[in-house]
Amino acid sequence: EVQLVESGGGLVQAGGSLRLSCAASGFTFDDSAIGWFRQAPGTERERVSCMSSDGSTYYADSVKGRFTFSSDNAKSTVYLQMNSLKPEDTAVYYCAARGPPLAFCVFLNDSDYWGQGTQVTVSS
Repeated sequence: EVQLVESGGGLVQAGGSLRLSCAASGFTFDDSAIGWFRQAPGTERERVSCMSSDGSTYYADSVKGRFTFSSDNAKSTVYLQMNSLKPEDTAVYYCAARGPPLAFCVFLNDSDYWGQGTQVTVSS
């Protein structure tokens, strides 16, 4: 079975921090692009951060300098460390992945696999 399971969301005050986790199973993690999207009610889905199969990373301008993507290949898990959170970061955060040959962040909108999402709420 293929699964992406997010965790780590919650309620935090502006300026606070959260760390999201995405545990992957059922596919070859090391050959895949994997990353994070978010969507707030009434908004378009936004690509937040991801890592391509070659190890390169991407950050949306809205989170650059505040969020950090990391991965633990041994655990098939990726993380999103979110610091200096703002109310506009409030959204459901989704983990997504796709395999080769197009295992790159630019193709992640057409991901093969999606997690169930985890809610992040930032209060002011």
